[in-house]
Amino acid sequence: MPRTSMPPRQTAIFTAALLLAGCAAAGPSSPAERCAEAPAAPSTVPAAPPASADGPMEFEKYQLVLLRRGPRATEIPEGELEAIQKAHIAHLDKMAEEGAIVAAGPFDEQMDDSFRGMCLYRVGSVDEARALAEQDPAVKAGRLRVEVMTWMTAKGYVTFPKAKPRKP
Repeated sequence: MPRTSMPPRQTAIFTAALLLAGCAAAGPSSPAERCAEAPAAPSTVPAAPPASADGPMEFEKYQLVLLRRGPRATEIPEGELEAIQKAHIAHLDKMAEEGAIVAAGPFDEQMDDSFRGMCLYRVGSVDEARALAEQDPAVKAGRLRVEVMTWMTAKGYVTFPKAKPRKP
């Protein structure tokens, strides 16, 4: 039977969802930490109650920022890359400290290597998440570019116990 594959965009979104599931269960201490694999033991997060016949299922909304290779990724001199990466991680840490990001991390072993990583923002709008993500020094330098969309999940299914509350 021939192997079928998903289109690259669907693969990236699927990968991001798996990454989120593993990282949310593992609870990385900072968005800069990489969640290499999902925990071996099942998550202890209780399952959300199913939607009742009385009403629709409730959703929580997040802003998913896909980080892709930017237009200048191959043009940046080797000597500048370390400084850009350090500033990129500092930006992610600042966003987490302010409660804007609840999870973030790089991709690995994906079919389309232009997908570099993702950030899950909890800021209320795609426009605000895009504005914050575009302040990332790696994005400003052209090493990365962002794609932003709303990601919804059934209320209570995903928790981020180490995420800080949003600062005004």
